[in-house]
Amino acid sequence: MNNKVKNTVICITFGIFIFTFALLCLFLPKDEYSVSERRPLEKFPEVTAESIFSGKFMSDFEKYSVDSFPFRDSFRTIKAISALGIFRRGDNNGIYLHDGYISKVEYPISESSLDRAASRFKYVTEKYLDGTNKVYYSIINDKNAFMAEESGHLAFDYEAFEKEFSDRMDFAEYIKISDLLSLEDFYRTDTHWRQEAITDIAERLCSAMGTSAGSDFTENTLDVTFNGVYTGQAALPIEGDTIRYLTNGTIEKLRVFDHQNGIDSYVYDMEKAKGKDPYEMFLAGPLSLVTVENPENEDGGHLIMFRDSFSSSLAPLMAEGYSKITLIDIRYISPDILSKFVDFKNADVLFIYSTMVLNSSDTIK
Repeated sequence: MNNKVKNTVICITFGIFIFTFALLCLFLPKDEYSVSERRPLEKFPEVTAESIFSGKFMSDFEKYSVDSFPFRDSFRTIKAISALGIFRRGDNNGIYLHDGYISKVEYPISESSLDRAASRFKYVTEKYLDGTNKVYYSIINDKNAFMAEESGHLAFDYEAFEKEFSDRMDFAEYIKISDLLSLEDFYRTDTHWRQEAITDIAERLCSAMGTSAGSDFTENTLDVTFNGVYTGQAALPIEGDTIRYLTNGTIEKLRVFDHQNGIDSYVYDMEKAKGKDPYEMFLAGPLSLVTVENPENEDGGHLIMFRDSFSSSLAPLMAEGYSKITLIDIRYISPDILSKFVDFKNADVLFIYSTMVLNSSDTIK
C-alpha cells in the first residue's frame, strides 16, 4: 500500500469516526444525572445575546459537551486504566488506589479553612450556650492518614492538623479518637467509616462526656452491594463494599424525627439502602436537623451533635446513654435560626467533623 492510499484510508476512517460521534452526540438521549459520579450532569446552556458575547455560552457548552459525550463512562474507565496501569501515574485526578482501598489526595492544610470552621463553631457557642452546657469537639481523620505515606502520596501531617485546629478551639474540650482508627475501619470504596468498626469510638466519646454507649449489638448485613463515592470518581471496575449495621434493644425502640421534611424517620432507612447511595440508610442521609429520642432512658440528658455525615452511623451507637440526641448539620441550615428548633439548655454539645470538611469549611454556613 503506497502512502497516498494509506493516507486516504486514514483520513476516511477518521472522518467516519468524527461524523459518527457527531451524530451520536446529536441524537442519543442525554442523561440528567451521573449515577457513577453522584452528581447532576450539565444541561444545554441557554442561548442569549449576553451569554454569547460574554463567552459564558461557550464555557457552559464545553461543560455540557463533556458531560453528554457518548459512552462517557467507558471512556473515563479507559482513561483511568491507562493513567494508573499503563503510564504508572500515582493518581488519576487526585484519586488513587492502595491495597484495595480508594482515596483522594487531601493536601495541604488550609489555615484559612481551619480559621473559618473554628470561628463558626465559636459563633454557635457564644450565641446559644451558657454555663449549663458542657462543650466538646472531636476530629475524624480521613483515609489518607492511613494510606498516603505507605503509598507515596501527598498528605498533610495529621498530628499538626490536630494541633492547629485545637489551638483554635480553646472554648471546648477535646476528645481524641484518631488513635482508635485504622484503615480497616473505613469502606474500601467510600469516604465513610464502617459502623460495625466504631463501637469503641462511640464508647470513648460517651465515656468522656460522662455516660456510656450501647452494647450487646447484633450485626446485620445489607443485601445490596455498596459502590462508594470513590467508585464513580475512580472510573475503575472495582468490587463493591458490604454494609453492615448494628441493632440492639435500645436502637430498635429509638424514635427519629426529620425536621427538614417534617416527618417521622428511621434509624435505618431501608428504602435509601436500595438507592444511589446506600450509606444514606443511616438516619436517612444528609439532613439538616434530626432528633433521636430514646424512650428507655428518660433521665439520660440531651446531646447536641454538630456534625457531618460520619455521625449518621455513629449517633445510634451513642443513643443508649441519652434521652435525646439532636444532630445538626450547619452545612445545610443556618446557625442563626437554630433557636426556633433546638433547646440548648443543660445539653452536652459535641462538634465532631471529618478532616475533609474542616479542611474545606466553605461548606459550613
